[in-house]
Amino acid sequence: MNELSCWLLRCENQLLVATVDQEENPFPCGRASDLGNPADALLIGEWHGIHCYAADMDTIPANIPGELMPVRTLFSLVGADAIYLAGRAIQLLDWQKNHRYCGRCGTLTTVRAGQFAMLCPACGLVAYPRISPAVMVLISRGNEVLLARSPRFRSGVYSALAGFVEAGETLEQCAIREVLEEVGIEIANLRYFRSQSWPFPDSLMAAFFADYAGGDIKPDPLEIEDAQWFPCSALPALPEPVSIARQLIDAACRQR
Repeated sequence: MNELSCWLLRCENQLLVATVDQEENPFPCGRASDLGNPADALLIGEWHGIHCYAADMDTIPANIPGELMPVRTLFSLVGADAIYLAGRAIQLLDWQKNHRYCGRCGTLTTVRAGQFAMLCPACGLVAYPRISPAVMVLISRGNEVLLARSPRFRSGVYSALAGFVEAGETLEQCAIREVLEEVGIEIANLRYFRSQSWPFPDSLMAAFFADYAGGDIKPDPLEIEDAQWFPCSALPALPEPVSIARQLIDAACRQR
């Protein structure tokens, strides 16, 4: 592991960033010994031919240049390859941290050779990284799209509706249920757009277009702060372009 490598180092739920240049590797490069030999480092992929490792650290050694940055902030500053690595690092570090002990018998687990898998040596339970499927739906009515805002969003930002898939549901069933629960609207003609890994905390987001089929907007007060029909020519503030939500909205409005 002491070859020249790219390192995604997390400290206090932030990643160490050496540069925010979209064209360059934003993460520090070096040998493990130069970086304090981070414990329990995970090989998570490659950056332009060099190995990339991820590790949690209690403190960042003073000799490593860079600044700690929240992952959400990083997503608006760097390119797609770096975003992929950052998301993968966060999800795998969380998996490693959350499965140090067997969920069945409580025994200390070990990393299973050749896999992202935590193995219990006592009862044999294997814990793989958790992936939580979620559905996003953008509803159209003529030249308008239905956008909503959660209390968790940045001020003024609206987005498409989204929610996690429940046990036993298909993606399509989840889309219909979530829309009805969140805004009281019925939908038809559900059409797949694309998917995106979204590490907040461990989602795989599947995005869909849908057509308005009936009902009046009745926001769920626990989930939705506001929901409105917006013409594509007069949209509110939207999520960052890197997000599948923004890509879904942009694609829908280009078709209008």
